[in-house]
Amino acid sequence: MNIQIFGRAKCFDTKKAQRYFKERRIKFQFVDLDRYGLSAKEFDSVLRAVGGIDNLIDWNGKSPEITLMKYMDDKRAKEDKVYETPSLMKSPVVRNGKQATVGYCPEVWGTWE
Repeated sequence: MNIQIFGRAKCFDTKKAQRYFKERRIKFQFVDLDRYGLSAKEFDSVLRAVGGIDNLIDWNGKSPEITLMKYMDDKRAKEDKVYETPSLMKSPVVRNGKQATVGYCPEVWGTWE
């Protein structure tokens, strides 16, 4: 398994995801979304795996940009905005090859073992 956790250092769900893999002695790579974000290929892979941009956006976020995103019809414009501003994504984004989850999903991660 090649686990990558994209999240924020102060996010509780990210910390829970890291603990989940540590407890099972599964090695993972942590990438701080706010500092490094996702590469273009990683972003496209995650979009395909989670079922589109609407599943990747943190709709409960406090950013004023989230309100604007609710009224955007252009899917590509939403994708570009989220790619440029990783703080709009839910965290953690956990990848295992071409599979990915958004948020804390231990029931899915258990099937990867």
